[in-house]
Amino acid sequence: MGPLNGIRVVEFTGIGPVPMAAMLLADLGASVVRIDRPQAAEAVGTGAAGPHLSEGRAVLGADLKSEEGRRSALELVGRADVLLEGFRPGVMERLGLGPQECLELNPRLVYARVTGWGQDGPLAHTAGHDVNYISVNGALHVVGRADGPPVPPVNLLGDFAGGTMFAVTGILAALVERQASGRGQVVDAAMVDGSALLMSMLHEDRARGFWSDERGANYLDTGAPWYDVYECADGRHVSVGCIEPQFYAAFLEGTGLSEEDLPDQWDREGWPRLRERFAEVLRTRTRDAWAEVFDGVDACVTPVLSPDEAPDHPHMRARGSLVREGGRVVPGPAPRFGRTPGGVTRGLPRPGAEDVLREWGLR
Repeated sequence: MGPLNGIRVVEFTGIGPVPMAAMLLADLGASVVRIDRPQAAEAVGTGAAGPHLSEGRAVLGADLKSEEGRRSALELVGRADVLLEGFRPGVMERLGLGPQECLELNPRLVYARVTGWGQDGPLAHTAGHDVNYISVNGALHVVGRADGPPVPPVNLLGDFAGGTMFAVTGILAALVERQASGRGQVVDAAMVDGSALLMSMLHEDRARGFWSDERGANYLDTGAPWYDVYECADGRHVSVGCIEPQFYAAFLEGTGLSEEDLPDQWDREGWPRLRERFAEVLRTRTRDAWAEVFDGVDACVTPVLSPDEAPDHPHMRARGSLVREGGRVVPGPAPRFGRTPGGVTRGLPRPGAEDVLREWGLR
């Protein structure tokens, strides 16, 4: 059933963080209806693939620029607990579906807005993508190696960590607050804000003089030789993250380096020498051979697996974190709940819109 069983969500179709947020809410048990253009909804009804991350949720076609479409949307909004949208600022207002209209209709509504730049500020109406949002708040600058350019971390940091996760956090917090006040509110989740907040620990280290703005020179950005990835004999890689002294000692023991006269772990002047030796030794065996050496050893050494290999790792398989279904890899639900477990909505048949409308008491 999931902990959000009984919560109703209206999702206005979008890309990236908005459908991911709707997917997470659905996995946690919420009843989610996606509003899309009539042609898109009809295509989905005939078996066509929908937008990314939209599987398993009912879709209702509505031309929001028409009065009929607007009425259909407001009908759903009137019965919903959450509205989720990711248009540029002002679009929903121009459609007559802004917070003022929707909260007047449904005062208990949590109106969640996900954008890159936020609802205000000089860039609010400017186009952008994940890489842009994390570039102006300093997050992109720190990802990359010394003497190299910043490296975009796919779209995990801005879209999903900075956008989706903060939108879901805001929605859940507003639902909890509503229990006391009886009133909904607007949640403004901006990717530029969320990904900036994720850098809190880094900014603390900078304030303490423990982090340099020079890329690839710090203990978590590949500057330290004991927090990095290394190539093995077969061209594949292992990750090494032995920060604490006991884990570092176990790493040296496993690699056979514990008896060598090496620089101290935190001696930055000695880091190039350590890196050279680590690279030489780790290149003497294959990735999987090193994985076997460090299996069950608290040395913080693990194989770097491809997305296709990862579901077959014993830990991933045991927890169902990644499963193979229908010839593809499907992530499992997260987080886990002891009494009201959620479920995976990806790959499930979409419920018919009419069925969901009846469930919501609209038919």
